[in-house]
Amino acid sequence: MAPEVLEGAINFQRDSFLRIDMYAFGLVLWELAARCTAADGPVDEYMLPFEEEVGQHPSLEDMQEVVVHKKLRPCLRDCWQKHTGLAMLCETIEDCWDHEAEARLSAGCVEERIGQMQRQAPIIGPEEIVTVVTMVTNVDLPPKESSL
Repeated sequence: MAPEVLEGAINFQRDSFLRIDMYAFGLVLWELAARCTAADGPVDEYMLPFEEEVGQHPSLEDMQEVVVHKKLRPCLRDCWQKHTGLAMLCETIEDCWDHEAEARLSAGCVEERIGQMQRQAPIIGPEEIVTVVTMVTNVDLPPKESSL
């Protein structure tokens, strides 16, 4: 949960919910990076975000202490930040889970950054991305066509 959700300080407007979603998306990106074999470091067993800090079944109070009061986030490993392809992803993750909701990236900005990452690493084609997704999900997904 985003800090403002844990604090009970949600502004019930569309933009607030979008910012909350972007915080959650940052955690999803962290989960993907944690299982990525591209980094030179080890790929550990799957762990939930904040599992190192609060265990697998944290209380609301535990999460409030870690996320709101201590302002902690899951660890971005050094090997990720030193990896050419993952460094920009790490920066994007950090910008998605900013403590201040207004400072978080928008979905459109994340889309732009991912596009930049793809342009900087033209070695990976759409077919290979589908293969990686298939390996992770065990579901054969057809390439998605752009709606643009």
